Amino acid sequence: MGKVVMTVKVFPTSTDVPLELLLEKIRASLPSEAELHSSEKIPIAFGLNALRVNVLVPEEEKAATQVEKAITSIEEVSEIEVEIVRRV
Repeated sequence: MGKVVMTVKVFPTSTDVPLELLLEKIRASLPSEAELHSSEKIPIAFGLNALRVNVLVPEEEKAATQVEKAITSIEEVSEIEVEIVRRV
């Protein structure tokens, strides 16, 4: 079975949430078969920034769902948006 990269935009609950801390919490919450490949800070509006993270997961539906649930379970996460899922 192959691997896919999920590109996920992660919105913090407020501008007071340090993105470095949020990134560490994302890394710690991911399932064992998922790997945080890269991340970048992206400006949204009025001083609010989001994180765009690329997560490498096995090519199976359950793995992507587990990643989504893991990230949304973080207290400092307001919402997420899966932008793209592609094979590698």
